[in-house]
Amino acid sequence: MLLTWLYVPGDRPDRFAKAVASGADAVILDLEDAVLADRKAYARQAVAEFLGQSHPVPVQVRVNELTGPDVDADLAAVVGRPGLAGLRLPKVESATAVAALAARVDTPLHPLVESALGLEAAYAIATADPAVASIGLGEADLRSDLGVDDEAGLAWARGRIVVAARAATLPPPAMSVYPNVADADGLAASCAVGRRLGLLGRAAIHPRQLPVIAEAFRPAERDVARAEELLAAVAEAQTRDSGTVVLPDGRFADRAMVAAARRTVDLAARYAA
Repeated sequence: MLLTWLYVPGDRPDRFAKAVASGADAVILDLEDAVLADRKAYARQAVAEFLGQSHPVPVQVRVNELTGPDVDADLAAVVGRPGLAGLRLPKVESATAVAALAARVDTPLHPLVESALGLEAAYAIATADPAVASIGLGEADLRSDLGVDDEAGLAWARGRIVVAARAATLPPPAMSVYPNVADADGLAASCAVGRRLGLLGRAAIHPRQLPVIAEAFRPAERDVARAEELLAAVAEAQTRDSGTVVLPDGRFADRAMVAAARRTVDLAARYAA
């Protein structure tokens, strides 16, 4: 259960080891937007060298868009390296493109939806191939495409990607990056909005954002206590061969409540670890 990802420009190898040691659950080395065209070859070489060995946390690579001129060179540089944990695929708009890539490489794929067309195909993208391990949004490009300039305008898109992931039995999507590194309060508030929509975890562009994100998705102690109480009541009912579970406050517990309680307890255990 990964909650924090840290993006690092692929042409900044001086930051790679620091990112791995930052406390992030995973690191994403970026060969796409964070790297200027005339530095992409250097970035590929630096990333490939770093991926020559495995690391304590998963290290993924965001390649250039699948329909562009750089992706083949990206794949040649990083696919098959022992330290590669997966590929982030930007600006995905069709399941066909994902399936075609999956036929070429043997690594987990993480498509990012960044346009209205991609959003319409979200479920098809999520189910394009068993190699698809998650889906998510690239919100900067999506805002531009949709013509919205605030968080409220993304609510429908975020909900759509959550539903697509759930329908495809993928993990809950993580949130896209929050671009203002200095605005910790804004980041926390934004995470709270995403959490209410069913998103879980978030990518960061600076290590100082990591503890804010982790705290924002930490289950409240009262919620963990209620979840544990519910699961204990279910266990007790099973010892009596009873399908009816009534909590001390009078609520009947159904399967959906039990599943939600287990997710809360599992998430709390993730933080405890």
